Formats: sequence, structure tokens, C-alpha cells
Amino acid sequence: MSLPRRVHRFLGWCLILPFFIWAVTGLVFFIKPGYQAAFSYLTVKTYPISNTVQINPQPAWLEIKLLQTVLGLHLLVKQADGWQQLNPQDFTVRSLPAEDELQLLIKDAISVDPQRYGQQLQKTEQGFLTETGVQIQLDWDSLSLSQQGKDTELINNLYKAHYLQWTGHKSLDQALGVIGLVLLMLTTVLGIRLLICRR
Repeated sequence: MSLPRRVHRFLGWCLILPFFIWAVTGLVFFIKPGYQAAFSYLTVKTYPISNTVQINPQPAWLEIKLLQTVLGLHLLVKQADGWQQLNPQDFTVRSLPAEDELQLLIKDAISVDPQRYGQQLQKTEQGFLTETGVQIQLDWDSLSLSQQGKDTELINNLYKAHYLQWTGHKSLDQALGVIGLVLLMLTTVLGIRLLICRR
């Protein structure tokens, strides 16, 4: 067996695993099974504003939102450094409420999809965990929610595998990606050479 053929076969064996992973994950990304639930957008549940509120915008405010939830009125203002939640009465910074109020707010939000979130919540270091295993985080300043279940984590891991992010270290993963591309190019070049020589 000639040296180019041996090298080509060796490189082929080295690329079997990456090729298999690229093919499987590529098929998942094409079909997108379970994407809608895994990346569903969770928002706080709002209600019609029942009280009249007089707001005098400040020069530093870039955007204003006035919402009503189960916890009452929320005045959200966007400044140069981001969103901040203020008390609608005196425009002072509104502090994070007690845990039972936060649970009431999140339970009201997840009531739109009980099949995914269930009904019960448990406080964790990262936020709140539903009985179905979905992790929910609340950004109080912008009154926004984010959710991540086991399906979300699985799909994110498939993306990492597809793009050769296998170690979790950015520099090492980049090196592996470059090595993989170089091996792929060498395999292609040697394959073309063998094809031409055979003809």
C-alpha cells in the first residue's frame, strides 16, 4: 500500500467520530424536534392597568414601561446602564420582593403551560425549579423571565458537539476545531490525488 493511501486511510479513521457527530447533530438541527418547547419564550402575565398613574419622565430615561401583574403596578425605566424598576408612586428604586411574592409572580406566568412547567416551584441558587425540572430565572430590574429545561440543555450540548466544543475550554476547543478542519482538508486533497493517480 502506498504512503498517500495509508495516510488517507489513517486520516479517514481519525475523522470517523467527528463525521458521525456532524451528521447526527446536523440531522437534529434540520428536523428541530422539540425546539418549540425547549426554547419557548416565557413572560410575566400582565393585566389591564386599573389605576391612573401620573408619570413625569426624567431626562435620563430612554424608555418607559408600565405593567400590571399579580403583584400590582410595575414601572420599568431604561437608562444608559440598563433597565431599572421603580415604585410608581415616588419613583424610588423598587427592591426585590419576598420569596412568596416572587413565587406568586412566576406561578402566574407558568400557568399558561402547565404541561411543561407543572404547578409547584422550589427556590434554588439559580432561581426557581419547577416540578418538571425546568429552571426559571427572573431579572427583576427588567421584569423578564428565562427558562431552561433538560431538553434545552440537551440541544445546547448538541450544538457544542457539532462545533467541536468538546472540552469546555475556548482556546482548546478552537485548537481542536482547526485540527479537525486541517485533517478534513488533507483527507480531501489526498483522496483527489489518489483518484487522479488511479485514472
